[in-house]
This record gives sequence, structure tokens and C-alpha cells, in this order.
Amino acid sequence: MTERSSVADLARTLREEVDRYSPGERLPSSRVLVERYRVSPVTVSRALAQLAAEGVVVTRPGAGAYRAEPSGPAKPAPGDTSWQEVALSAQTAAGPVPRSVDASGVLVTLAEPPPGVIEFNGGYLNPSLQPERALAAALARAGRRPGAWNRPPTDGLFELRAWFARQIAGPGGEGGPTGADVLITAGGQSALTTALRALAPPGAPVLVESPTYPGMLAVARAAGQRPVPVPVDADGLRPELLAAALRATGARVLVCQPLFQNPTGAVLARERRREVVRIAREAGAFVVEDDFARSLAHEDAGALPPPLAADDPDGVVVHLRSLTKITSPSLRVGALAARGPVLERLRAIHVVDQFFVPRPLQEAALELVGSPAWPRHLRAVAAALRPRRDHLAAELRRRVPALVQAAAPRGGFHLWVRAPEGTDEAALTGAALRAGVAVTPGRPYFCAEPPAVHLRLGFAATAGTAEITEGVRRLRTACAQALPHGAEGGEQAPA
Repeated sequence: MTERSSVADLARTLREEVDRYSPGERLPSSRVLVERYRVSPVTVSRALAQLAAEGVVVTRPGAGAYRAEPSGPAKPAPGDTSWQEVALSAQTAAGPVPRSVDASGVLVTLAEPPPGVIEFNGGYLNPSLQPERALAAALARAGRRPGAWNRPPTDGLFELRAWFARQIAGPGGEGGPTGADVLITAGGQSALTTALRALAPPGAPVLVESPTYPGMLAVARAAGQRPVPVPVDADGLRPELLAAALRATGARVLVCQPLFQNPTGAVLARERRREVVRIAREAGAFVVEDDFARSLAHEDAGALPPPLAADDPDGVVVHLRSLTKITSPSLRVGALAARGPVLERLRAIHVVDQFFVPRPLQEAALELVGSPAWPRHLRAVAAALRPRRDHLAAELRRRVPALVQAAAPRGGFHLWVRAPEGTDEAALTGAALRAGVAVTPGRPYFCAEPPAVHLRLGFAATAGTAEITEGVRRLRTACAQALPHGAEGGEQAPA
């Protein structure tokens, strides 16, 4: 049983038992609860905190937990907020036009599933793969640095900017950015938001890979921009379709993920890399390179191609990356790299939006990447992700052959699969959740009508191959209920 499910179970039990106590009466001590329910002190503490947040108990430091006093008079009836529908609409000459910000495609990977549900929708490393001890040690060392809690430079600590620049430039480093070309951001999503706001005004077209990361589509739409799809294949973005889209739309921005693209896992082919940058340069357009997965290469990935920004003297490429995916959701430290006048615009928007990234986080990031634990962690993650990937792919082929897999990527977190024609995506994802496995629907990855129903199935958030096996078993149950009759396929013998 996981810590999360233990907390939920204990909170449920205590919630029922609190009724036996009078208002203001003290509950048993934490030590008694630990012994009575055979759980850890942390579980007791979190369960009591949950009940306190619900108003069921009141905790007093050093004195224990008490049943809360009865609530006061009934709450007044809610006010009339219907006026906000007009206030939140875009005002045009023809009158108000409803507008909204759709974060559903992002929330599906951020929402915490119910206890007992296996996470095939997770967008971060499982806690067992996160460098928790190294992070704790780095944060402790960072807190002791002189001036660690002072205001940092708005562009970020120069040592950290220089480290990111070296990572982008690669071993040779001659054509890549320097520390002066880098801004430290609050993670990759923040960097992406800053880049799009800097490069394209409201109403402008923005070219995106199709399919692509839903968080990027949400950023563009929230800024009033119009995402325009450019299809990808097994070798990444298709240059001839990029050129056609630039001519047809007049767009001045392309957002792409050349390495282990999300969600397809494709790597931009060697012969297409210079072509993409050349086409964008001739059209007077920027290429926003989201290099989110470079640290997530699996141990069989081989030599990785350098970033597009590593050889870009003309400043066509605006490069972004983050430490978050390879460490912890809460280490929100990333970087933007650019050359020329665009860097000033990026800097201005970054300062207006954030002022700066908290110095303790930057100091901790510096401590982490400079420690001997850092290369060990990268090797450990690379070694752990490969068997998870292979096991998920094999289990899907054996138990749910109706879900057609794209080529298994050698980096990243997930597999991209296509469901049979006629599948109801909402019915399939709902049936999966009822069966006890959370999956990511494919529809939010397309800015136009998708060519088929897809799922993104992650393996990095799972505890290991045993949990993957159980997750696929549950997914098979869901497919038997939700796929078109006869399409779910039979279980095949192990390869």
C-alpha cells in the first residue's frame, strides 16, 4: 500500500471515529494512533492535517488534535456572478465574444489520481526515481551559501546561466550560446510562455507540430494566438509542409521538439535539421526549440544530436530547457537562450511576469548539477527508463494488440498508441479510470481534428515493471468494454 492510500484510509477511519468525541475533546495522541493503526508517524500527521483542512479537527502544536467546535451560522446564499461572463469576454465592434483558457490538456497530467489508480498519465518521474537525497543535500548546502536569501540578478545567477549555456553548446561549444545569452526561468512551461508572448502578438499564427504538447497549445491560445498544425512523421517535422505553412500563413514562429518529441517520441532526422532552420530563416521566422527531454535519454539512445541552437549564428533558434523533468516537479528551474534583439524582449517579458526565480532554488540547482550525485542520477534514470519502456511495449503487444504503437522512443516518458477506428475516446479513458488505470487522451495533442483516436501511455511515473503489468491488465479490461466490438483483440503469447 502506498503512503498516499494509507493517508486516505486513516483519514477516512478517523473521520468516522471523531463523531464519538464531544466538541473540543482531545483525540488520542499521535503515538497512540501510530500503534493502534500500525502506520508511520508521517501518515498520522498527514491524515490529521487533512482532517484539519476539512474543519473536522483542530490541531494545537504541542497539545494534540481536538474535535472541532460546531460550525457557526449557515453561510449566506452565494452572490450573482453572472455579470462576469460579459466582463471576461473579448470586446469587439460587433459586441462581446466569449473567450476561455483551456487548461484541460495540461491538468490531465498534473491531477493526482485517486488512491489505488495506476498512473499511465503521469508527466514526472516516480518518486523512487527522483534524486530526493541529492536534492535535500543540495538545498541544505544552498541555504548555507552567503547571500542565499538575497535578491538574485533578474537574469539569474551567472554561474547557473553559464552551466546551461555549456549544456546547450555541447562538447565543442564554438557555435552555441554563452552565459550572457541565457535567462533563468521558473521551469520549462514558464520559459515557453515567455517565448511565445515575446515572439507573436495576439491574433498571430504560430506553427506547431501535429500532434504536439497540449501545454504549448494552451499557452498560445491564452495569449490570443492561432496554432497552425504542421504534421510530423517518424523522422520528425516535415520540412516541405513547414515551408508550405509559412507561405500560407505568414507565421513568424515555429515551436518544435526535435528530440523525443511529445507525444510521438520522434527525433528530427539529421538531414531535416539544417533544412528546418534554413526554411525558417528564409521566411524571417523564429524556431522555438523545446529541448525538454535531452536529460531523459534511455541507456540505449546512443549519441544524441546536438540542439538546433548549438550551431545558430543568426539567432533563428530560441532554445528552452528545464531541470524539472529529470529531477522533481518542485525544482522549477529552467532556461531560455537566444541571440540578438530578441533576447532583450524575452528579458523584458520575463522580468514583468516573474521579477526573478527565487535565489534558493537557483543555488540548490547549482549545488545539484555540480555534485558527484548528478551524473550518477542521470545514469540511474537512463538505466531505469529503458526496461519500463520495453516492458510496457511488450505487455501492450501481448495483452492489448488492438492498440497500435508508434516506434518505441529511446528517450522520454511515454508510448504513443492508436486505437481502432470507431473508438470513443472519452468512453475509453473513462473505462480505464474505472478499471483503476489513468491514461492520457490524445485529442488535446491536436490543434485541429485528429486523424484517429490516440492515447499517451507513460511509464516513468510507475513504480516499476510489476505495476506496469497490472496497469496493462486493467487497461485490457477497459478496452474490452470500450473498444468497438471485436476490436480489442485476444491476448497473445509472450514473445
